Amino acid sequence: MAAPVTRAEVLKIYKTMLRESGKFSFYNYRMYAIRRVKDAFREQKAVNDKSKIQQQLLEAHKFLNIIKRQVIVGDLYKFDKLVIEVENNGNNEKH
Repeated sequence: MAAPVTRAEVLKIYKTMLRESGKFSFYNYRMYAIRRVKDAFREQKAVNDKSKIQQQLLEAHKFLNIIKRQVIVGDLYKFDKLVIEVENNGNNEKH
């Protein structure tokens, strides 16, 4: 039988998934992945059944591995920055 899942474990996988999602080089993929991670965790927030939480944690680890692989594949293809990314970077630079 597996050890009970702690809040710290759930927060750790959540933060790791957000961090890895932020590594997508293409803006649309990055924003989608971040939004999807947040939505998925928000949907499961009210789950109290320990076995269900354990199952969801295993699924989160599988999806984390998928995100990591997709980031690597996405880095093989370089895109020009979108206008929204260029404008955000331009506001932070001092001339």
